[in-house]
Amino acid sequence: MARSPSVIEDRPTTRRVGALGALSPFIWPYRIQVVLALIALSVTAGISLVLPLAVRRVVDGFGQGAQLLDEYFGAALMIVALLAVGTGLRYFLVTRLGERVVADIRKAVFGRVITLSPRFYERLMTGEVLSRITTDTTLIQSVVGSSVSIALRNMLILVGGLVMLAVTSAKLTGLVLLIVPAIIVPIVVLGRRLRKLSRENQDWIAASSGSASESLLAAQTVQSYTHEAASSAAFDRVTEKSFDTALSRVRTRAVMTSIVIFLIFAGVIGVLWIGARDVRLGTMTAGELVQFVIYAILVASSTGALSEIWGELQRAAGATERLTELLTAEDNIHDPLHPVALPRPVRGAIALEGVTFHYPSRPDMSALEDVSLTIRPGETVALVGPSGAGKTTVIQLIQRFWDPDLGQVTLDGIDLKDMARADFRKAMALVPQDPVIFAATARDNIRFGRPEASNAEVEAAARAANAYDFITALPQGFDSQLGERGVMLSGGQRQRIAIARAILRDAPILLLDEATSALDAQSEASVQEAINRLSKGRTTIVIAHRLATVKTADRTVVFDHGRIVAEGRHDELVAQGGLYARLARLQFTAGQLQDDMAGDEVQATA
Repeated sequence: MARSPSVIEDRPTTRRVGALGALSPFIWPYRIQVVLALIALSVTAGISLVLPLAVRRVVDGFGQGAQLLDEYFGAALMIVALLAVGTGLRYFLVTRLGERVVADIRKAVFGRVITLSPRFYERLMTGEVLSRITTDTTLIQSVVGSSVSIALRNMLILVGGLVMLAVTSAKLTGLVLLIVPAIIVPIVVLGRRLRKLSRENQDWIAASSGSASESLLAAQTVQSYTHEAASSAAFDRVTEKSFDTALSRVRTRAVMTSIVIFLIFAGVIGVLWIGARDVRLGTMTAGELVQFVIYAILVASSTGALSEIWGELQRAAGATERLTELLTAEDNIHDPLHPVALPRPVRGAIALEGVTFHYPSRPDMSALEDVSLTIRPGETVALVGPSGAGKTTVIQLIQRFWDPDLGQVTLDGIDLKDMARADFRKAMALVPQDPVIFAATARDNIRFGRPEASNAEVEAAARAANAYDFITALPQGFDSQLGERGVMLSGGQRQRIAIARAILRDAPILLLDEATSALDAQSEASVQEAINRLSKGRTTIVIAHRLATVKTADRTVVFDHGRIVAEGRHDELVAQGGLYARLARLQFTAGQLQDDMAGDEVQATA
């Protein structure tokens, strides 16, 4: 689904190029390079201002002898050589600076957003975040690595050119300055509209990226429901809106550029007409007029270039604001300033004390309501209940992806909010219901659980998760690429890779969210046996809809509508009746029926 245009249009637009000041922390570490670039820039600008003086001498001294003429042309050639070297050096320094700054910004932004809690991603699509990291930083790269340098050079030439114009002819310079207000007005008026359109254009590009990312990540689902045309149409609408805003921006900038250039050169032509009359009257030499013309052209071209660069700076200012939003995004989940260290070894005692929690997107519906649950070290506790009863929310709170609205969650007696998240999460291993497989090798996917693990440990974990045989059957074995999101594997194989990852992590706390849901009966039995062995001596929380997988748990906790409605061992809960007994009766009766049908098929085949 594409993001609603109203969401984009409601976002603030930048009103000041000063927003680029937010880039200063990224530029400051390379201040020496900036100084060198400014020196090279100043030298090249100065040389550009010297050239008209040389031309004047050539014109006025044209009849003073061949030797003097040769000297003038030789000096001009040396000036041009210096200009070429200085320009090349300036280009290298500023371009390198732009690449370096953008690389640092991308690293900083990614390093920030990868730590943000799920709440942040409820309001901002992943595709838009990626668009900011790529498209917006590309704009900044253009500005830092080119536009700012060109702008400063043109400003120096503009100021120096105006000074030299006054030195050459104060009368003509006064006439030139009369047209400056007429040039500034369209720049200011149209510049405001250009800022708004630039920000809106970037927002629609981000929305387009978000729409594409969402559909591509669910490509199989889109194709299964023959939704390709509708998804393409939604993407086309957002992309066309992006094009329309870009076209408006380009049109506005083209109009502004045309008006400014016309006013500039119309003024220059008028001034030249007056200068030509002065030459005829003898109040000005031909060389002085040529010198004035060259300076006037330099000033005019600098002014025109600055008007164009102003638009680029405004676009980059909008991009900078969008990136700054990510870097300064507030996250209600954060580590304390002085975190308490989790004692080692970790015992694994977990407690939820009077926990009430609402998801921000569903503030009127409690995901958990006054839940108190104590899990002893080394205990295996199963969480069961209907979908939406709050089981997965418990695991998310234990990992502190969310904080409870009321109550607290503790590990070994310490409130999770008093510890650094990285500290206590190292003591946990998770197998989610929808396993995440990275676009890497099978070995790297398993080693994600413990990066320093040896190849032998990786393979041992694969054996324990019943994944060794199918991995070694792949074309390159453990070095086979699994494709984006594990597209090369079946659902059961992806689940076993995730289980092997958790086994390799060797954490004192295991969190299993439907860890065997995608396995066939034979694989499930093997993996369940491995999990049973692994869970010994560890605190294990198992979420399961199939009650047969939790019959051996030390304790089963039954959830319904965000509350604990019963707890005990399997046999005890069945004897008590209630929700658990109903679920058990439905599942085991259906299971028996399937077994009977399978037996009938075998007999018929015989």
